[in-house]
Amino acid sequence: MIQLSSSRSFSKALEVSPLIAIRDLNHFFGQGRLQKPVLFDINLDIQAGEIVIMTGPSGSGKTTLLSLIGGLRACQTGSLRVINQQLCGATRSPLVQVRQQIGYIFQAHNLLASLTAQENVEMSLELHPKIPWRDRKQKARQMLETVGLGNRIAYYPNNLSGGQKQRVAIARALVTNPKIVLADEPTAALDKKSGRDVVELMQRLAKEQACTILLVTHDNRILDIADRIIEMEDGRLIQNN
Repeated sequence: MIQLSSSRSFSKALEVSPLIAIRDLNHFFGQGRLQKPVLFDINLDIQAGEIVIMTGPSGSGKTTLLSLIGGLRACQTGSLRVINQQLCGATRSPLVQVRQQIGYIFQAHNLLASLTAQENVEMSLELHPKIPWRDRKQKARQMLETVGLGNRIAYYPNNLSGGQKQRVAIARALVTNPKIVLADEPTAALDKKSGRDVVELMQRLAKEQACTILLVTHDNRILDIADRIIEMEDGRLIQNN
């Protein structure tokens, strides 16, 4: 009986463990005398399904932290667990596994000008070789329809507005049904209405797909979509409500 109870407690603990768990994380740029600390003693938990907005002045370390969580930079010291995988000291294989479960949305949308909207979205599915080629095309079309661009699937980025480009970027990030979406200033280049439309679309789709969003922004107009707001200053997490 004791064994069974312990097993149940352990299972329950696993169910409520944070999707992102950061402990005493530090990060530096450069080496030797040129080494510059950029993150100091970061401690942060983000639960599955949360929409968290990270604010702070330019140069405070927001984008660096986002890139570490996404496995785009090597973690140096401390503990960084993402989807139950330790990224500090991780080899290539577990890093790839984590990246496959993360969708990325960047300020400049990062679409390839030589590819259509559909082809840009399909690129995200190339990280998932088990998905057949025909299914990739169908998934890309369906996601573009979901973000309101069903009549723009064959358009190239140069023929899309700023808001439409960001919608393609959202479709590309969400087409793989990721567990986490990381967004770096997704509204910075958009006007008020387009920016609002983009974040509300992200919010709706994230809830439908039951994924977690961590969004970096300077845009005070969109803070109300967050379940929680955290703030960084000079490489330190100064507020965690």
